[in-house]
Amino acid sequence: MAEKHTRPELCHTERVVGGATVVEVRGEIDILTASPLSARIDALTAVRRPDLVLDLRPVTFIDCSGLRLLCRARNRVLAREGRLRLVNPDGHFLVMLRTTRLGGVFEIHPDVPTALFGDRDEDAVSVAAGRQ
Repeated sequence: MAEKHTRPELCHTERVVGGATVVEVRGEIDILTASPLSARIDALTAVRRPDLVLDLRPVTFIDCSGLRLLCRARNRVLAREGRLRLVNPDGHFLVMLRTTRLGGVFEIHPDVPTALFGDRDEDAVSVAAGRQ
């Protein structure tokens, strides 16, 4: 009898706060789950000056497919003169970004309120992203 392996599904919720779209992503972002999420983020970044906050705190795993998704979102947002913020204070995530030389590429915040309303001091953002 064949075993059926189950794994947590990737899901997300969206809400608009002060003009920014906050997307909370939960589960694993990998080769199997990145494509549907990427399609949704493409739709959210198709407008002029998109303002997007990706809350990655509930993400339990991210592989190179997930990093590609984040880079694509960043490139689309920048091309449309928008803003992308990531929320993830996890040390492992920050190490992964530094290891892949993406540490200084993203604007990273410890929580959603700071991402939405906090100080945009570039030095604080850089330290959070692993650059010093």
